[in-house]
Amino acid sequence: MAELKKSAWTHVKEWLLVTLGILIYTVGWSVFLVPNNLVGGGVTGISSIIQYATGGVVKIGYSYFVLNAILLIAAFTILGSSFGGKTIYAILLASFGLTFFQSVIPYEIVRTLALENGKLMSTIMGGILAGVGIGMSISQGGSTGGTDIVALIYTRYRNVSPGRVILFLDVIIICSSLFVPSVVKEIDPATGQALLGADGQPLTHLMPWAEKITTVVYGLLLVTVTSYVLDLYISGSQQSVQLFILSKKYAEIADAITHDLRRGVTVLDGKGWYTQQQTEVLMVLTRKTDLNLLLRYIKAIDPEAFLSVSSVSGVYGKGFNTIKGGGKNAKNGKTV
Repeated sequence: MAELKKSAWTHVKEWLLVTLGILIYTVGWSVFLVPNNLVGGGVTGISSIIQYATGGVVKIGYSYFVLNAILLIAAFTILGSSFGGKTIYAILLASFGLTFFQSVIPYEIVRTLALENGKLMSTIMGGILAGVGIGMSISQGGSTGGTDIVALIYTRYRNVSPGRVILFLDVIIICSSLFVPSVVKEIDPATGQALLGADGQPLTHLMPWAEKITTVVYGLLLVTVTSYVLDLYISGSQQSVQLFILSKKYAEIADAITHDLRRGVTVLDGKGWYTQQQTEVLMVLTRKTDLNLLLRYIKAIDPEAFLSVSSVSGVYGKGFNTIKGGGKNAKNGKTV
């Protein structure tokens, strides 16, 4: 029964975290990046270039959806149906959010948080929110699409952090914005409304070349911040812990961990030097996110149990990380 409850809650929690991550990601773009005409990486970066080039006629959300739809084929084929399901949901939500939040977030909030603080602060804040949003989605088996999908496909076979792969692809996308004209609307700083000309059409101008170079520099800073925050989040969410448990009810604790929590347990022979008595020591490796649940199980069975918890830098094998390419081939000694 405990296993069924945990599985149901875990399933719901994954979808909730994917939803929260996408909302954080889209708010970061809508509040800090788009109002400053900043360019990022990935499909969102390409979509922002399209929006700027069309003077806002083609919103980010529209092109974001179309471009990601193409990449979903690769996600279904290589990463499996569960990843594809969460990614479809994430892309639909992000496509909606990137368009919706631009129109509903009050201009006063955008002006106070982003425009008045300048492009540098907006770049940093937008990068942090984007990194956290992507990290929350990836850690639960989903993705915001685009280069995230490419990164997850590549890291499936190579022991490289997703952030580094995304950073490399994003640099290419950002630099390409130099060769695409950006149409900037004249905005009333007090109301946030577009200024109209004598013909009733919005006043616009092309972004100067010098400003486009500055935008590229901010874009490179943006993806650097995003990838760094992403790696911090992923490494934290996938961190594992090692427990040593001493209890007279070690058999009950081992059964509960094995059958309810679906984690392996190793029973080690020990000896208390002070008492000179033989004892059994349980060794358990689990995700840090499952630690609190595991401690509650142990306390419910034996409140007097003695245990120690320590972080481990890497755990490879069934149920944890997979050893990927980059090692030595045992037969010919070549790198694979």
